[in-house]
Amino acid sequence: MSRLLLALVLAASPALATPPPTALVIHGGAGVIERSALSAADEKAVRADLDRALDAGQAVLRDGGSALDAVTAAVRVLEESPWFNAGKGAVFNAEGGHELDAAIMEGHTRRAGSVAGVSTVRSPLLLARAVMERSPHVMMAGAGAEKFADQHPDIERVAPDWFDTPQRRQQLERAREREQKQMAALPGTYFGTVGAVALDRHGHIAAATSTGGMTNKRYGRIGDAPVIGSGTWADAGCGVSGTGWGEFYLRTAAAHAVCARVALAGEPLATAAEAVINGEVVALGGDGGAIALDANGKIAMPFNTPGMYRGWVKPDGSRGTAIFRNEK
Repeated sequence: MSRLLLALVLAASPALATPPPTALVIHGGAGVIERSALSAADEKAVRADLDRALDAGQAVLRDGGSALDAVTAAVRVLEESPWFNAGKGAVFNAEGGHELDAAIMEGHTRRAGSVAGVSTVRSPLLLARAVMERSPHVMMAGAGAEKFADQHPDIERVAPDWFDTPQRRQQLERAREREQKQMAALPGTYFGTVGAVALDRHGHIAAATSTGGMTNKRYGRIGDAPVIGSGTWADAGCGVSGTGWGEFYLRTAAAHAVCARVALAGEPLATAAEAVINGEVVALGGDGGAIALDANGKIAMPFNTPGMYRGWVKPDGSRGTAIFRNEK
């Protein structure tokens, strides 16, 4: 049989053809995550929620679903967990309340949606997706975003105190104590944020990020997570979700910068992500991490803090979770 005929046979025989690769990578935030500060029981609970997020996203991809649905499913699990700074585990602002941000982007269409400063929406990510799919806009904030949510009964609302957790209350009190002692916020102490990037069997990439922002934040501060190109980005060849000191991700347009290096400079994904997250961001005085995924299913997870909650499913089906720096 000639090579041409063999190729035609393989193309016409789904059972013989190799299915296109899919991949998924998630994060639950970067920061000061020391082994000594995380009990065995807490570590087990964190890893279990990371695995549940991977399960949710992987199930979508396995069934032929879109990257957009996969990142939505994964991030929704993380938003419902009290262990991460998003949704249920969102940190407190200076007034003792919560202001949540989220963004989502579909790479091959460049559709995007984001919300900032919402306080009664159970899943800021679902609202961000509604902005993308049900409005002519990309970003809505504060009261306007909440009013938009009023028009969509499927966007679940909760009382603001639904987001309260004892751990986040303690973090607020410690932040206030530092402020009273006139100490600046310490880099790496307030990071949270959750995110996901997925590649589906159609070769499409999507990225999503959700966060409660910075502990003890005031003046309506908005970080990088809901800003398309800073904390969240996806195009046809690359997707990124960031977690870190948002002011520096904004100043470097970090998520877009990674993918621009891949698209325009032809850099490998790992090289591009390292140059931005551990190069440009650090050079300006910031820190944090990111997850990135390219159209070939290659994954990068650079960070420069003691730890970053993270998990992955590679194109070959292998998967794992990690928290600390020295884990493989």
